[in-house]
This record gives sequence, structure tokens and C-alpha cells, in this order.
Amino acid sequence: MRKFLGTFFNGKNSLSAAAIILIVTLFLSNILGMIRDHYLTQKIPTDTLSVYYAAFRIPDLIFNTLILGAISAAFIPVFSALITDKRHDEAWRTASSVINIAIISLVFSCLVLGLFMPSIVPIYVHGFNAAQQGLTVKLARIMLLTPIFFGLSYIFGAILNSFQRFTVYSLSPLVYNLSIIAGTLFFTARYGVVGVSVAVVAGAFLHMAIQIPVAIRLGFRWQKVFDLKSSFVRRIGKLMLPRALGLGANQILLLFFTSIASVLSGTAVAVYNLADNIQTMPMIVFGTSFAMAIFPTLSRKASENNHEQFSGYFMKSLRSILFFMIPIVFAVYILKEQIVRLILGSGHFGWGQTLDTASCLGYFALALVFTSLVPLLARAFYALHNTRIPMMATVITVVVSVFFGYLLTPKTGVSGLAMAYSIGGFINAAVLYVILRSKIKIDERSLLIFAGKVLGASAVMTAAMWEAIILGEAFNLHRVWGVLAQTAVAAVVGTAVFLVLTWILDCEEIASIKVVLSKLTGRSLAGSTEERGS
Repeated sequence: MRKFLGTFFNGKNSLSAAAIILIVTLFLSNILGMIRDHYLTQKIPTDTLSVYYAAFRIPDLIFNTLILGAISAAFIPVFSALITDKRHDEAWRTASSVINIAIISLVFSCLVLGLFMPSIVPIYVHGFNAAQQGLTVKLARIMLLTPIFFGLSYIFGAILNSFQRFTVYSLSPLVYNLSIIAGTLFFTARYGVVGVSVAVVAGAFLHMAIQIPVAIRLGFRWQKVFDLKSSFVRRIGKLMLPRALGLGANQILLLFFTSIASVLSGTAVAVYNLADNIQTMPMIVFGTSFAMAIFPTLSRKASENNHEQFSGYFMKSLRSILFFMIPIVFAVYILKEQIVRLILGSGHFGWGQTLDTASCLGYFALALVFTSLVPLLARAFYALHNTRIPMMATVITVVVSVFFGYLLTPKTGVSGLAMAYSIGGFINAAVLYVILRSKIKIDERSLLIFAGKVLGASAVMTAAMWEAIILGEAFNLHRVWGVLAQTAVAAVVGTAVFLVLTWILDCEEIASIKVVLSKLTGRSLAGSTEERGS
């Protein structure tokens, strides 16, 4: 058992195994995220939840700008190249330098922003009253510890990814969400939303802590170095700057959206964030997971100048994302009210908030395919050591989204923010794709044929699901079990129709299932023949 567990947690993962691990654990993490949101809406008034989500904006700005850009765009390609070249001493020295620089930068930034938080908060949530702004300051100061823990956690996670150890890395979000769920269940009665904020910090610490032992087993030893003159550290800095600007721009978009929502109503910030959390589940599970799993491989193929295999791996991931996300878009759109009601419709979360959140979710769903492709498209550029183009695309996206956010919300309310986000997501994906196709070979003819098959199957699936929803009205929809039954029947019918149609249309992803089943059947028949012969 100990040997099995050691292999499970520390063993190297193949590309297919990495994708499966990330998909499964990200799916579980997002299930926990829905459970987290369910208890948050049950235990905490929705207007207070708006304060809670607004308090995340500054800590998230620090983390995304200073750390996430360096990790996703710069650290992994540089560190992976050193490991591939067997230059382990330089790799570990570079890792320690990055960690030490990150600690100093994050601690300094958090201290300064914590000091000036009472002046910052009224700027971006000017629609909140004085009491709400005061609580936002308090919660934001507590959660300023999270960028420090998350910063270190993502560096250790990048080390694990570079060695193709995805298991423990992928378990970290589960621990984080479990911490928030526990805080919501056990602390809100006595400490309210402050208790949840403390649980967020504890979850960030655990997110980091569980990855350190595996990094140590791989050879990491902390070194007292701060080598700004290192060519590798400089390379990371050079690569991360455009990505940091892009992520910083994206966080500025969220600040603008939070500011707009704070004026609309006391619950608008919470409604937008809750709908966003729901729509990110399929995006992360079937978009980000594939992008994360393929990124180290793309980085290696780029460093080897193997353009043919680079293109092949990219296309395979692109097709997989389209195969899952196109039918999900149809399903989410027609089941949006049922989904929101099942996840959030309890406690303090009333029917009015349910309808507002469902409306936002519907508009988010319209661009879900495109927003799910952005992580893969961006990481293709990062693997090619190009972070400027994704940064430019993000900046364009932010400008467009903010413009439409201000334009649409006066007439559509908080749903206008979801519309603006979707418009920006479509433009982001389009810009990245158009530029990338000039750099790598993409078989667009086969891609269009494949997408047409999936679209056709999804359209028929939607019709079948709609009929199932109508038949499901026979259930008692005033009770949770009735809504669950209606949703489950529609989902099962839709999934069955989609799989059968894509099987008939001989989509590659279904064809691979055919191969596996035929092999299993062949082995079973062979085994039966041998048994009969004996």
C-alpha cells in the first residue's frame, strides 16, 4: 500500500494520465466549489456576499500580476528547459531565486496595500455604503495573506508540473475548497463572513503545504540566493512582464466590473461572481485542464524545434476541448435556471437572485467555447516563448469588455456585465487564433468538418433535452428533488443522444473509445477461447 501511494503521489504522469488526473481533480474541485457556494448563499446574506467577493479583488490583483504571470508564461518553460538539458543545479538555484524574489515582492506589496486599503476600497466599490466599505477593508486585509501562500504554492506546483507530477498539484484546489466549506459551516454562526475569510487564508496555506514534500523528493532544497544577475532569472523576468501586464489588465477588468455592479444593487456583485463561478466549472475542467496538461509537452517540443509534433499535440487538445465544450454550451443555456436553483437556491438566496444569476449564466454560456479555448491558445504562445501577443489580446479584451459593460448595464442590469465579458472572450480567442495560425500548421479543413459534426450532434441533443425538460414538468418543481429529477433526466437523455450521434459520425474522440472497447472485447473473447480450448 505504501509503495502504491508513493507511486500515486510522486510518480511521473504521461500526457494522457496527466489530462485524466487534472480533469478528474478539477471536476471534483469544481463540485466542491459549487458546494462551497451553496453553503455561502445559505449561511450569508447575499448583500454581505457582495462585500466578500469585492474583498478578493485586491489580493487577486497582487497574485495575478506578480506571480501567476511568471509561473504560467515564464518559469515552466525556463525551468523545464534546464531539467531537459540535465542542468539540475542551475534549475534548483533558479527556483530558489524566484521563490526568494517572490516572497520579498509579495510581502512588501501586501504590507503597502494593507496600509492604504481604507483609501483604495471606496474607489472601486463606491456604490457600497460606509458599513459595507468598512467590512470590505477588514476582509481584504485578512485575505492579503493569500497571495503570499498562493505565490509559493504555484511555484512549487510549476516545479511538479515540469517533472510531470500532476497528482498532488491537482489535489491542492480540493484542499482549498474544503477549507472554505469547513469555515462556512463551523465559523459563520459565530464570526460571520470574517470566519470564512480566515478559512480562505487557511486554505491557501494548505494549498501550498501539500506540494512541498513532493518538490523536496524531486530534489528541491531552498537556497539563500537572490540572483538577479542570473541569465535564467532575467529570462523569466523578461517573459513574465507581458503576461503580468495582461493578467493585471484582466484584474483591472474585474475591478471595473465590481465597481459597476456595486452601483446596480446590493446583491449585484455576488450575483455576477456566483454566475461566473458556475460557468468557469466546465471551462476549467475541459479547457484549462487540457491546456495545463499539454503545456510542458508543448514547451519541450518548442525547445526541440519539433514543429510538426507541436502542431499535432496542439490540434489534439483543441479538438478535445471543442468536443466537450460545444454540447456543454447548449446544455448550460437551456438548463441555466435549474442549475442555479439546484446549486444556490437556498437560505438567504431568493428567487429574484436566482433569476438574475441564471440570466448572467445564460450570457456567459454564449461564449463558453471561446473562453475555454483561450488558456490553450495562450499557452501555445508561452511555449513558443512569446508572451507579448497574449498580453496584447488581453488588453484589447479588457478595453472592449469595459466599454460594453458601461454600455449595456444601464438597460440590462448585472446581466450586461456577463454579456460584456462574453463579447470580450470571443474577441480574445479570435485574435489569438488568427495570429497563431500564421505561426504553426493548423489543418482547418478537418477542424471545420469535426466542429460541424459536433455542432450537428449538439443541436439534436438540445432538441432531445428540451423534450425531456417538458416531460420533466410532471415532477414537483416546487421541491428540490423535483428540479433535480427534471435536470437529471434531461442531462442523461442529452448525453446519450450526443454520444450516439458522435459515434455514428465517427468523431475521433468516440473512435478512440471504440478502439478501447474492441481491444477489451478482443481480449475477453481470446480469454474465453483459451478457456474453452483447455
